[in-house]
Amino acid sequence: MKFTHKKANTLLLIKILFIIQIHYTFPQNIKLGSELLFEKKYDELANKKIGILCNNASRDSKGNHIIENFLDANITPKKIFTPEHGFHTNFKAGQYVSDDSVFGIPAISLYGKYRKPTKSMLEELDLIIIDLQDIGIRSYTYISSMYYMMQACAENNKKVIVLDRPNPLGGLIIDGNIPEPGIKSFVCIVPIPYVYGLTIGELALMINDEGWLSQDLGQELKCQLEIIKLENWKRWMQWEDTGLAWHPTSPNIPTVDAIRGAAMIGIYGELQIFNIAIGKAVPFQYISYKNMKAKEIMQYFNSLDNYGVECTETYNNRFNLSQDLNNPNSLFLMFNITNLFTPYKSGIKLIYAIRKFNPEIFKTNMKKSAVSMFKKVTGSNTFFDKLLVAELNELLEFASNGIENYIQIRKKYLIYSL
Repeated sequence: MKFTHKKANTLLLIKILFIIQIHYTFPQNIKLGSELLFEKKYDELANKKIGILCNNASRDSKGNHIIENFLDANITPKKIFTPEHGFHTNFKAGQYVSDDSVFGIPAISLYGKYRKPTKSMLEELDLIIIDLQDIGIRSYTYISSMYYMMQACAENNKKVIVLDRPNPLGGLIIDGNIPEPGIKSFVCIVPIPYVYGLTIGELALMINDEGWLSQDLGQELKCQLEIIKLENWKRWMQWEDTGLAWHPTSPNIPTVDAIRGAAMIGIYGELQIFNIAIGKAVPFQYISYKNMKAKEIMQYFNSLDNYGVECTETYNNRFNLSQDLNNPNSLFLMFNITNLFTPYKSGIKLIYAIRKFNPEIFKTNMKKSAVSMFKKVTGSNTFFDKLLVAELNELLEFASNGIENYIQIRKKYLIYSL
């Protein structure tokens, strides 16, 4: 009965989203936090020594980069800080990023020797501005870089201004388990669902006010935090509803559809037994492996209630995606995803279907490092074992662990209405 209740709640959410969307037109003339910054805070900025955590996707609705906007306003930031993938968002996932110089300004990597800014990096600065386009997925490390920047600023008495941006997945969909107690890593930095339904500004408020900056430090920490809010953004909006152009945030997130696919199957790529089109033109939108029983998997998956996700059987004769590279006619599955879906649960249903028709793939000798990374991104030491033997209902129940409590906490930090 418990699962049925949650399933009913999901259906209700989908209906609400559909009703809202058909009553609105777009573009909605969204104003980003970065565009409102100079309108609201110019006098404060003009005489400050400023550091900016940003990358190449930190652009306004006209495509202008935040650093260019600062320079045009005759304000030269003292330092740039960059997250994973570097300033130009061209480094591969997990690749070490060295310090650099951008626009003649020192660019300090927070995905190289250091993940957390040191006291010496911050001591000459008065103010830190964070302008990162998040994707609404817990394992995406930009929120981890924000977390450590906020923590360092709390320790060194530096003000933080977060320039808010839309969550590409919208502000309503919440899906995937809360991390188990004691699990924390750079791909699982705070106890939120895998798809958490907040803007990066709302998440910053939650991190600060819930006391999460104090974790593992033995002292109470809270930074001086200000959010420059979006104008005209509503919770029901996903990226296409904003009218904004998408600037790739990393090599494998070239489009918003890649985000939807990553939310659905990204965690399973960590097991290194599936080809999920990483490095191809369509990352996270296909899945394949040798001897895949694609037709049976497709038919079973599509028979389930998938709330906006459908699999299509296709062939390895165009994108060369299959691991069976010598066979151009090998099968793989493509995902047709609408913006009304529950990605984490859909991914579980897909993997369950794969296990049903190709159980042998889960009996391969997976690398310990791959399983360890899977546990980190899922925030669970138990989910991997469940995945191998549990029935579908039990797996879906796991995907809702902690969500009800999270929703209650989340209410305190919602800046935007429907």
